[in-house]
Amino acid sequence: MGARGRPRTFDPDIALRQALDLFWERGYEGTSLQDLAKAMGVAAGSIYACFGTKEELFRQVMALYGATAGEPPRRALREEPTARGAIHAMLRATADQVTGADTPHYCMLILAAPVGAVENHEVREFLAERRRGQRAAIRDRLARGAQDGDLTAPAAKLDAVARYYTTVVQGLSIQARDGATRAELETVITCAMAAWDTFTTDPS
Repeated sequence: MGARGRPRTFDPDIALRQALDLFWERGYEGTSLQDLAKAMGVAAGSIYACFGTKEELFRQVMALYGATAGEPPRRALREEPTARGAIHAMLRATADQVTGADTPHYCMLILAAPVGAVENHEVREFLAERRRGQRAAIRDRLARGAQDGDLTAPAAKLDAVARYYTTVVQGLSIQARDGATRAELETVITCAMAAWDTFTTDPS
């Protein structure tokens, strides 16, 4: 028996990318279903049928964002051979991403829904959990560096170091949102990396 209903008249992958662009430009609360329908070129009912609610669509958008714009910093953590090199490359990749010529100047993970209406608490908690995952990835890379022997910081300091560099990542996004240039962000990164030896050297 064939599928009932009218055939889908849009490409879900393209529509999801269009939704990403709009959420990135306006944030979660600044984007209505009507805005999404217009940007995606479909009726609101088609959005529900294909993606679910606005919140469910946003979660899919964030998965796409993570796999595209959010991937270079994570790749740096995975692929750089030393912990210091990985953190440095992650910060530089973040600065590249938040100052791109063709995208809004901020990281969606940080600023897409920082505050807002009570009913959107679950969206904010969803983003907070992803940010906690970002910090965990940095912590894991530091722990790997300790295991490899290129990082001498005691295990007790790794959480603090991870939290510090996560804060730098988030600060780069806010600075970019407020108009900082790529060159200006590089000076921040230089200062952050100058502190590496102080943070990561075992005083014993």
